[in-house]
Amino acid sequence: MGPPGSGKGTISTRIVKDFAIKHLSSGDILRSQILNKTAAGVSAKKYIDEGTLVPDKVMVDLIIGELKPLQQNWLLDGFPRTVPQAEALYNQEPVDVVMNLNIPDEIIINRIKGRWTHAPSGRIYHTEFNPPKVPGVDDVTGEPLIQRDDDKEETVQRRLAAYWKLTKPVLDFYRDHGILMEFKGKYSNEIWPHVHKFMSTKIEPKQYTQYKGFS
Repeated sequence: MGPPGSGKGTISTRIVKDFAIKHLSSGDILRSQILNKTAAGVSAKKYIDEGTLVPDKVMVDLIIGELKPLQQNWLLDGFPRTVPQAEALYNQEPVDVVMNLNIPDEIIINRIKGRWTHAPSGRIYHTEFNPPKVPGVDDVTGEPLIQRDDDKEETVQRRLAAYWKLTKPVLDFYRDHGILMEFKGKYSNEIWPHVHKFMSTKIEPKQYTQYKGFS
């Protein structure tokens, strides 16, 4: 778990690379079950087509339906988002641990608002980490870059406010059950060695990885 822009995707990718675990994204599950026209998928599509939120029970059915047949360790990303979802998951497919990426909001805002995109190609630049050769211009075509609405500071602030309002009770639920692990930091590279060390106490790594400067 973690706010939008906290690096959940990056950390999840690294976990899957180093540990024998199946990564399940709630968005991917939703799309797959809609495509395969499962009962839960058909139900979810109805709400999506109407432009309304998929109810907790439908989302729970989608996720649990995907988890029950699995005969291996799994990593769930993007679910649960509400306390009723967390309670249902805890009762039906108990998780061993919940990892929360605790990144300061100001770091996330600065990280996201620095993104600029070349719309025709999808090339993404960042004013700090990957700046274009000429400010505001695509390196390849020389065409102007745009900032997507999702990347504007006021949009990011709204998304973070909505996330904390919805998610803080979920984190509190897992904290009360004694299974919440928090990883604080500013960047994925700073957090990852700590996540790896913790994961190694739960699952044998595929291969030993040495991290310089970490003990």
